[in-house]
Amino acid sequence: MALLAGVVALVFYRQQSLLQTDGELPISGLRHAVQVHRDASDVTHILAKDPRDAWMAMGYVHAQERGWQMEFNRRIMRGTLSEVFGEATLSTDRTLRALGIHRAAATQMAGVSAEAMAAATAYSQGVNAFFANRQQALSPEFQIFGIDPREEATAGTYWEPVDSMAWSLMMALDLGGNWGNEVARLTALQVLDTPALWQLFPPYPGETPAATADLAQLYRTLGVFNPTPQPTASLAPADDNQVASIGQAMEAWSRNLGNVEGKGSNNWVVDGSRTASGKPLLANDPHLGLSAPAIWYFARLQAPDVGELKGMDVIGATLPGTPFVVLGRTPEVAWGFTNTGPDVQDLFLEQINPDNPNQYRIPSEQGMAWADFETRLETIRIKDQPDEQFMVRTTRHGPVISDVPGPTQDLIDSKRYALALRWTALNPDNNSIQGTLESNRVRSVAELVQAFSHFEAPMQNVVMADRAGRIAYKAVGKVPLRSPANDIRGVAPAPGWEARYDWQGWLPYTETPQDDGSQGWIATANQRIHGPDYPHFLTQDWAPPYRHDRIASLLETTPKHTLASFSSIQGDQTSLATQRLLPYLQRTVSNHLLAAAAQKALADFDGEMRQDSAAPLIYTAWVDEFTRGVIGGRLGKARFEKLYGKRLFRNAVEDILERDDAAWCGSGGCALASSEALGRALDRLKVMQGDDVAAWRWGEAHPAISIHRPFSNVGALAPLFEVRIPTGGDPFTVNVGQYHLDKADAPFANRHAASLRAIYDLDDPERSVFIYQTGQDGNMLSPRYRDMRDGWAAVQYRALQMQPEQWQHSLTFTP
Repeated sequence: MALLAGVVALVFYRQQSLLQTDGELPISGLRHAVQVHRDASDVTHILAKDPRDAWMAMGYVHAQERGWQMEFNRRIMRGTLSEVFGEATLSTDRTLRALGIHRAAATQMAGVSAEAMAAATAYSQGVNAFFANRQQALSPEFQIFGIDPREEATAGTYWEPVDSMAWSLMMALDLGGNWGNEVARLTALQVLDTPALWQLFPPYPGETPAATADLAQLYRTLGVFNPTPQPTASLAPADDNQVASIGQAMEAWSRNLGNVEGKGSNNWVVDGSRTASGKPLLANDPHLGLSAPAIWYFARLQAPDVGELKGMDVIGATLPGTPFVVLGRTPEVAWGFTNTGPDVQDLFLEQINPDNPNQYRIPSEQGMAWADFETRLETIRIKDQPDEQFMVRTTRHGPVISDVPGPTQDLIDSKRYALALRWTALNPDNNSIQGTLESNRVRSVAELVQAFSHFEAPMQNVVMADRAGRIAYKAVGKVPLRSPANDIRGVAPAPGWEARYDWQGWLPYTETPQDDGSQGWIATANQRIHGPDYPHFLTQDWAPPYRHDRIASLLETTPKHTLASFSSIQGDQTSLATQRLLPYLQRTVSNHLLAAAAQKALADFDGEMRQDSAAPLIYTAWVDEFTRGVIGGRLGKARFEKLYGKRLFRNAVEDILERDDAAWCGSGGCALASSEALGRALDRLKVMQGDDVAAWRWGEAHPAISIHRPFSNVGALAPLFEVRIPTGGDPFTVNVGQYHLDKADAPFANRHAASLRAIYDLDDPERSVFIYQTGQDGNMLSPRYRDMRDGWAAVQYRALQMQPEQWQHSLTFTP
């Protein structure tokens, strides 16, 4: 009887947790009624009579469908996870408080336009209106952790305008990676000289190392490294309870900020001379960490001009937490992003005054000079424990990151030095919100280029096209200029007391890379986006050009493109990187019992990373083991494991094998290292998938896992909240599937892939299409939680229309 009552209660709760999609719903604060329609693609259409009502309705809908996602993200950026999860997440809260994301956002918000403030304010009012007066039950996560935002929402403080700005900064943090590369180089220099460093981190093809300084000698002379490093203990309890698992996962997240190689995306556009219709086609698939629910929510926003507020009519991917369409189209213009990845984060070694640890050294022409650290006391509330207070230090460059748990904490001699971060996104005049706002109402490529002149961080490669037939590319964002005397150029931490390493201003928007599409097509895939004669230094940490070169080849192969040919390119799984190393594996000699069967599987392998094949699995396991043996052997196990996993060192491995470099491979040479690596790989794969090589499948080891925060880290709950499906591809295919090899439970799983796919047809924009990997609803009890998963994996699409034939659901928000 008790079981029956429980089932009935669960069924009732599930029904109450589903959002209302038809009829009327009163929302206090609206100026006029707002129509909220959902079409056959499950895209939400918000049709308002005032821009403020459109933004408010967007906030309300995001809270309805993505309430827990916003709750969790709000706690991350505010540094308040520990209020719910206790001491287990304290390291993450410390990191975010030290970076000062929310404080920086508050400063920036004070300088935005009246229109941007109106948008953020209306949006926050919509979020608060839902939580204050909700009629639906909150999703299971709120119930499990006993969180009810009603009181804060009623007071108008649950979601505030500054939170939307802060979440934009969190996206910039997620897409930034240079300071992680700086830390990686510094870590490697504990045991490598400078020439070996550049073998481990090779320059982009055709370039010489960006830094001319002898970095190893510099750091030895300064005495930078911690003479007695100690392993940093996890703050999470050692037992296997849910909170410990969550804490360990969040601590790993905070430790890996800026430490993921290959953050990227694809976009390309062709003009009418290269299409069957005679008008442009544009494709975009941003590569981000896969999550459930997805990072994106697809919607249309429509409203007329009202007074000084300009209206909008735009459809595409919104970012829950912000009021705008980030990627998409208006009736006349479409655009897509990839991450440019310029060096906009520099680490500075701040020398501590030996006579006063509250001071650090600053530039001076008259000997040594010192300045006081700026300090502030942060208080973190911790569930079931007393509050913690800790001191945050800031220098003239920015926040000190070596004071918090992370890869720098035990790396440097903290009695002599601190590491401070200079980062464009923290600038007080960051006005990226204005660029996104203005993009939502553009009518031409020229207007879009102008709109994005306000955009600062993270710098993006924008391809764009309009119905008049124009295509273009522009790198949008703020990039620092460095002095010609700067012989480190941001690739590793620089002495903060030498003025020559300070930034010298900003690259003018008119001088960022651009392309007018004169060759008939433009493509970016995080490769170097300028020619060798470009006069400004942007970075040396470009992604390898494999994806770009494959896209370029496929664009050139087809004389007249269609939606179908663009879809085929987005689904392409041929890895040029695999093709480069495959011959070394195919001629590897091994006496392993499974070696003959493995070589048979590899015999006809052409580098297409199909999920139903054994060859991609064998290759990937081999190159992983080769990297662990050769590079791990040179760096040392502990040091290597700090760097490896999300950083693959693939360029270094390519060069080592091509040189047959005994300094890395050992006295037996690279052939022996390859043979040993294959043996270890086959041992692993036998444990994973049995001893029948013909039955091995890449897709089984390489499922796309959209993780749920926090329940992916709770074994019993993970299958209920995660979204999984077998996939092909690898980190270097157009249809990307990036793995994190430091994940012992599933090292080859696809964790970083196309967070959405979209194709825009400028001949008839109503033929545009999209897909992403989960579903619109963030409630795991909803049938719409994972209903796009299969279509995404199969590279299928849904229509992205402003004028669908009919509405599936129609709801009216009333004042």
